[in-house]
Amino acid sequence: MATKPTLSNEQVTAAMNAMLAKGMEIPDEPVAMAIVDAGGELLAYRTMDNLRIFSRRHALRKAYTSAVMGQDSGAHAARLQEQGRGIADLGDPRFTHGQGGLVIMQDGVILGGIGVGGYPSGQRDEDLSRVGLNVINL
Repeated sequence: MATKPTLSNEQVTAAMNAMLAKGMEIPDEPVAMAIVDAGGELLAYRTMDNLRIFSRRHALRKAYTSAVMGQDSGAHAARLQEQGRGIADLGDPRFTHGQGGLVIMQDGVILGGIGVGGYPSGQRDEDLSRVGLNVINL
């Protein structure tokens, strides 16, 4: 029977802890962090104090979009724009167009997605997601 690689609990926990530690370096700029599996189902989620509800939801949607579409959320949004399409054209209300979600892949296999929301720029969200991705070390 063939088996598909998955994220281990240790990888998810280490990634989340690294992102939280980095995020706490600037406590006045709270963020939410999410890690999902290849199907977009939640594996881990953390928020910092005083974070807006929208940013909490956006972190989840960025992780989901990256995992399900198999592409970083910012790159996916750019691709849709080039095609003259919008996120609503995909028919899934959990998708988002915001930068800050990264797909987690190993040997061409999608393992999941990481999403961060809350910083004033999508690039900073993506940078914090990359901290988690680097800890997973695939």
